[in-house]
Amino acid sequence: MMRALAKAAPSCLCSALCCVLPAIALGADPAPAEQSAITSAEYLIGPGDTLQVFVWRNPELSVTVPVRPDGRISTPLVEDMAAVGKTPTQLARDIEKVLSEYVRSPQVNVIVTKPESAFSQVRVIGQVLKPAPVAYREGMTVLDAVLAVGGLTAFAAGNRARLVRAEDGKQVEIPIKLDSLMNKGDMSQNLKLKPGDVVVIPESRF
Repeated sequence: MMRALAKAAPSCLCSALCCVLPAIALGADPAPAEQSAITSAEYLIGPGDTLQVFVWRNPELSVTVPVRPDGRISTPLVEDMAAVGKTPTQLARDIEKVLSEYVRSPQVNVIVTKPESAFSQVRVIGQVLKPAPVAYREGMTVLDAVLAVGGLTAFAAGNRARLVRAEDGKQVEIPIKLDSLMNKGDMSQNLKLKPGDVVVIPESRF
């Protein structure tokens, strides 16, 4: 009996492969694309961003489009959809509502493939070697941003630095002790950043 099963196993395996391989060769529809880190709930789409709009099982409706200066995008069957100020998830749900008039139970994912708007940046200004906006990425910290602009100058008052953030329509300032972070390893000062944050490093008082 065992010998009969052993002989049958290879043929079963071959049958399974014969079923799977043609589906792969024919380009069977993949599962819905997983959202990347840039599609976090905190990220807001802005003008200049490039978006990948993926409509599951409808490749003819899946496109990569820029967010126009007027804050809108256009995709097949969806014209002049407002995108600015929405998270990728919110935009995906809005597109699904429009597509539901043409497609049965549409499933849409929106991924920001090129975050280039001011909403996707962290700005570091003041006494740093190369003051500049830094492209935000998920998990970015104050130390990441400061190192990206070359670090502090000799005239920086690192322990009087502050993080300026917009929360609920209000501007909030959070003190940061950069000298303690960078020279003494005080990781409690290594705050996580959000898109749109501004790190300000003042000049030392002599």
